Amino acid sequence: MRVSLSPNPPSPGPLTAIVLADLPDDVQAALALARRLGVARAVPGDGTTVDQWEALATLASHDLGAARTIEPHLDAIAILGQAGLSDVDADTWGVFAAEGGEYPLVASPGPSGTWLLTGTKPWCSLAGVLDSALVTAATESGERRLFAIALADPGIAADTTAWVARGLSEIPSGPVRFTKVAAEAVGDPGWYLTRPGFALGGIGVAACWYGGAVGLARTLAAAVAAKADPLRLAHLGAVDVVLQSSRRALHEAAELADEGSPDARILAKEVRSNVARTCEEVLAHCAHALGPAPLALDAVHAKRVADLELYVRQHHAEHDLASLGQAVIDAGSRW
Repeated sequence: MRVSLSPNPPSPGPLTAIVLADLPDDVQAALALARRLGVARAVPGDGTTVDQWEALATLASHDLGAARTIEPHLDAIAILGQAGLSDVDADTWGVFAAEGGEYPLVASPGPSGTWLLTGTKPWCSLAGVLDSALVTAATESGERRLFAIALADPGIAADTTAWVARGLSEIPSGPVRFTKVAAEAVGDPGWYLTRPGFALGGIGVAACWYGGAVGLARTLAAAVAAKADPLRLAHLGAVDVVLQSSRRALHEAAELADEGSPDARILAKEVRSNVARTCEEVLAHCAHALGPAPLALDAVHAKRVADLELYVRQHHAEHDLASLGQAVIDAGSRW
């Protein structure tokens, strides 16, 4: 079932239509769909943003694991397109841009203009399954750059024992150790964070969160329709309020992106915080209205709850709100 961001939805856009025709049920099927979607080379802000985010939300309402597989691939294809690189559609891609750890990834010059990456990168989703990845690393001068790597490189060792999550269990995202891994620089130093589309890509992740919340809301609506009482109706009404708020936020953001939003950075912080709050409220209302039975006896619902609880933690709660607050101060009056 389609998740539309539009108040009066027209026919599904091309990407959403592809998703609706072949909703995947496992990682390999999701990767095959990722390749088909990636051929479009869609970039947020290119005039098709509503369709891009509707496709992701529709995927997530069906299965958050599928959305978690496909979203980074589409983000990587968009990044590579912005960098002017071609002939990348045949591979499946990830984006490994988390920082931290005891041995941060460092890039040193290699032969013939290439680079060599050494260190450990945290949060590398599907590193043992994908073909390629975009990876951030610091150069020896301290500058941060983006690099493209082949995940079949013998210098790569993924830690398959670290991922113990109950949510998104099929998307192992443990650390990866790099030992002189050959890499190609993508863009100039600092380009990854300053490029057009960086902030908008973060809203694409929020569209996935929103789709997961819609999937939960559908379960709640079906249960209330089968057995309504005033408290359950109140929970459903509260869920509708927050979902509509996030739908409007995503739809407006997509339109602003296609118009060339003057400050996509603040827009992304606002929309992500809006959708994260919606997810937390939908999770709470569903738990209160439905009780323990679907968590224990309905495999699809239990998986969706666990998946969404983990996925939405890509929003860093009060830390991200504090960042938004500082951005508001820096930008001056917004109200």
